[in-house]
Amino acid sequence: MASESRPFRLRSVVAALVIGGAGLLTLSGAVSAQTQLLNVSYDPTRELYREINQAFADEWKAQTGEAVNVRASHGGSGAQARTVIDGIDADVVTLGIPSDIDAIAKATKKIPTDWRSRLPNNSLPYTSTVVFLVRKGNPKGIKDWDDLVKPGIQVITPNPKTSAGGRWNFLAAWGYSHAKDGSADKAKEFVTALYRNVPVLDTGARGSTVTFAQRALGDVLPAWENEAFLVLDEFGRDKFEIVVPTLSILAEPPVALVDANVDAKGTRKVAEGYLKFLYSDKAQAIFAKHHYRPSKAEAAKPEDLAALPNLKLFTIESLQGNWDDIQKNNFDSGGLFDQISKR
Repeated sequence: MASESRPFRLRSVVAALVIGGAGLLTLSGAVSAQTQLLNVSYDPTRELYREINQAFADEWKAQTGEAVNVRASHGGSGAQARTVIDGIDADVVTLGIPSDIDAIAKATKKIPTDWRSRLPNNSLPYTSTVVFLVRKGNPKGIKDWDDLVKPGIQVITPNPKTSAGGRWNFLAAWGYSHAKDGSADKAKEFVTALYRNVPVLDTGARGSTVTFAQRALGDVLPAWENEAFLVLDEFGRDKFEIVVPTLSILAEPPVALVDANVDAKGTRKVAEGYLKFLYSDKAQAIFAKHHYRPSKAEAAKPEDLAALPNLKLFTIESLQGNWDDIQKNNFDSGGLFDQISKR
């Protein structure tokens, strides 16, 4: 809310996590007789969609005369997908990783399996990447992924089973090692060593941010780029700093319409308008303002783009194939994460 200071916003999230657990479903937005949409999203988009939703409501009102209230639900992306599978009536999903929307499509048939082809840029209005957040002065001298596997380094990262941020972190580390050593076996050894340095696995990316920044646990937080900048804004640049690795992953958080739900609720037109709005110049500028990488860079303010570091990015699909294989081989029961967790 406009009246809240930045530190208060993050503390309010802390309170919600403490009360209900890191995967808590939280809803914002006043209940009224106006048309309502529900956007089920992932953890670190709380601040982003607060601004996007108001901008869309204002534009929809100006264009159609209709009032619309967009509610937002946040939690670990995998856990959020589970709530939609279990029946929460989301009009749209804006999740952290493609496999979470694939899981909804396969389990419920409420979303067509070709959902990625229905919106521009493979249904990606923006992208992001993983950088490192460290304490001011970088006391452990962390410069790249290799430093995260050294003895005595504590890495704070969410659980890949429930968090898209956790899965992007896992895949970024795996991809870095694979690029360096050219070996899947070496990459397995690398992520095994890294997760030996993880003292706690929160269920969502925001929970890990709280663990690192608020509870002062750990030496480094591999984080969504926007989340790292948020901590600098909330806690002060005199307490934390961002370290940019030499190589990281192109993180692709997608969006999709939940067809069966919007048809049942009669909200298809406004829900489609909402997703279309995400590709507008106005929304693209908001994405950049919140430190996401917009698909239309020309719509962003130059100073917002300049704040994003220029680093080499790889796509995980180029290394591991399609998302069915990526999910199955790494995160499903018996996958690579389960294998290294037993050691």
